Formats: sequence, structure tokens, C-alpha cells
Amino acid sequence: METRTRILEATWRLLEERRGRGVRMRDVADAAGISRQAVYLHFGSRSDLLVATARYLDEVRGLGERLRGYRAASSGVERLEAYVEFWGNYIPEVYGVARALLADREVDEAAAAAWDDRMGAVRESCRSIVEALHDDGMLTSGWSIEEATDLLWSILSIRNWEQLTIECGWTTERYVALIRELSRHAFVRKAQEHDHAC
Repeated sequence: METRTRILEATWRLLEERRGRGVRMRDVADAAGISRQAVYLHFGSRSDLLVATARYLDEVRGLGERLRGYRAASSGVERLEAYVEFWGNYIPEVYGVARALLADREVDEAAAAAWDDRMGAVRESCRSIVEALHDDGMLTSGWSIEEATDLLWSILSIRNWEQLTIECGWTTERYVALIRELSRHAFVRKAQEHDHAC
């Protein structure tokens, strides 16, 4: 295994084990069996390392392939449904690292940078969905693109997933089904509303 990958794997493991707390460059070096200088050679800062680890997790989990249905969707409604399906099933697989970053982001700039990087990608997907609905004439009236993006992004937040599945006991299947229904109800014009608008 190449050194960069060993570092990323060690960081991933430590983040999950410690829930983000106290994962220093020295800890990563020890876990990867290399010197701290070698870690800095590959990653100039702890922020760079945590961002790269979150992206590496996406790579290992096949993010590109799993987003294929979303990217191939021919309408805003299809894009919305495909993304909710993907995201609701993806969160459980990355939750360990996500929770570690979320727990530490208030007091750790590196964790905040990694969290903001990944959640920024989710927000861009939400904007793409809303823009597609708008372009199709299917965005519920009264929404600006910005506010609809804000709300969809909030609905899909990991905090909401955590509360509904871990605290309330929803299954992944139930979460996906109800978030899909909620999102359609909130953002997709009803048939009669669409016909009237045309």
C-alpha cells in the first residue's frame, strides 16, 4: 500500500475510533507506521489531511458510480428522487467520519474545513436539483432558488438523518421514502398547479 493511502486509511480509522477527538498528525503517523515528517510531506496541514480523508472515503465508497442515476436524470423531479435515494443510503456508510468531523468542527478549524468541503458538495447538488426543477417549470411557486436550496440542504442534513434514524429509530428505507415524499411535497408543483402555470 502506498504511503499516501496508508495515511488516509489510518486517519479514517482514527476518526471513527475517536469520533474526531484528538486525532493529531503524530497519531496518524504512529497509526500508519511512518514519521510525522512523512505525513506532512504528503499533506501540508491537518486541514488538508482531513479534507483528503473525507474525499478518499467518497472514492472508496464509489461515490461517482453511485451518483450515476442522479447525474443521468432527465428532469428535475427525477434528479430530486435519485439524489434522496443515493444520499439516504450513503449517510450510514460515511456516518462515522461525518460524526467525528461534526463533533469537532466547533473547536477545530481542520475538522470544520473538511466538514464544510463535503457539505458544500451536498449543497451544490441541492442547488442543481432546484435549478433543474425551476428550468422544467416544476418548482413550487413562491420559492426562490436560493431559499429552496437552503431548505432542501437542511432537510438532507446529517443532523436530521441522525435524529430520525438513531434517535427515533427509523429504518433507512423509511427515511428515504419519507424524505422523498416530503421533498416532492415541498418543492414539486402539483399537476394542476403546473397546468395552470403553463
